[in-house]
Amino acid sequence: MAPVVVKLSPLLVDLFPGSTRHVEMHADSVSAMVRELDRRWPGMGDRICDSRPAIRKHINIFVGGERASLGTALAPGSEVFVLTAISGG
Repeated sequence: MAPVVVKLSPLLVDLFPGSTRHVEMHADSVSAMVRELDRRWPGMGDRICDSRPAIRKHINIFVGGERASLGTALAPGSEVFVLTAISGG
C-alpha cells in the first residue's frame, strides 16, 4: 500500500524542531494522519485540532483539492495539504 504524502505549512513546521514540510505515512483518514503527526512530533495534533475534536478554525486541510474534515478518508497515494490561515486587517 502506497503511503499518503502530507505537506505541512512552513509556519507549523517552524513550531516543531525536526519536523519536515513533506511527510510520508500510512493513514486511512485525516484523523489517523493527525494522530500519526502527533506521535512523531508531540503537540502537533493539538495545533491542528481542538478538544471537540475538530480541525481548528485557523487550519485548513485539503485532500485532492477539496477541503477535508477529520472523517475524510485517505486513499493510498493521496496528497494532503495542512495549511495555516493568514488573517490581517
